[in-house]
Amino acid sequence: MARSHHRRAGPAAGNRPGHPAGGDAYNRNVPYQTPEYHPAFEEYCETIFELAEDDLEVIQARIAERLEVSRPAVSEMVKRLEKADLVSVDDSGISLTDDGRELATSVVRRHRLAERFLTDVLGLTWTEAHHEAGKWEHVISPAVETALDRLLGEPTTCPHGNPIPGSSYREPDTRNLSDVGVGESFTVSRIPEELEFTEGLLQFLEDASLVPGEEGSVTASDGGAVTVEIGGGRVDVQPFAADRILVTTR
Repeated sequence: MARSHHRRAGPAAGNRPGHPAGGDAYNRNVPYQTPEYHPAFEEYCETIFELAEDDLEVIQARIAERLEVSRPAVSEMVKRLEKADLVSVDDSGISLTDDGRELATSVVRRHRLAERFLTDVLGLTWTEAHHEAGKWEHVISPAVETALDRLLGEPTTCPHGNPIPGSSYREPDTRNLSDVGVGESFTVSRIPEELEFTEGLLQFLEDASLVPGEEGSVTASDGGAVTVEIGGGRVDVQPFAADRILVTTR
């Protein structure tokens, strides 16, 4: 379930690849402005941020899979990101620099606020909101971002329970759904980004009421797969999802 990729013909002109001319661009006292970076730079930094957030090894093959682009394309873009001082590469993988993390968190914040608005206010499904927010994240201005945050009541998470950077989010004590024993009750806390990009899974989870805040109980467990009662129904959750859905238990 790939995010919609918003691309332009080439990087913005400037002193660094993907960055316009002007000394204020890297002055941390100047608020981030959406047009500063080419959308592809935003997309890659966001992807690296999200892979690391899910404790996944950040390597070119995984970026290529997430963005549905070729490995040579990823290799070329990583070189451009290095030149722009947005990422560093070593034997342990690819990581964001301070500037790269600043860019990534601003994009992730806009994406997750957009998802909240699209679901909570406009009533779109998770799948529709995820797709649309992938477009909105590149064009929301700081003024609109502030207005969205105010309108939504300063939310701390996206609809899937992932934290909104810059909010007052406090991480709860969670467990993987697969670790919950038969007969135990749980409350869904978080659907990690990795599951958002698995084809058809967001719609399945929403339809099954496996959404943050919903309470359920495990009725059976077999080889990592679990059966849960939730939202008035019974749902079979396969190991891939059960190993990643985060829940809280008493």
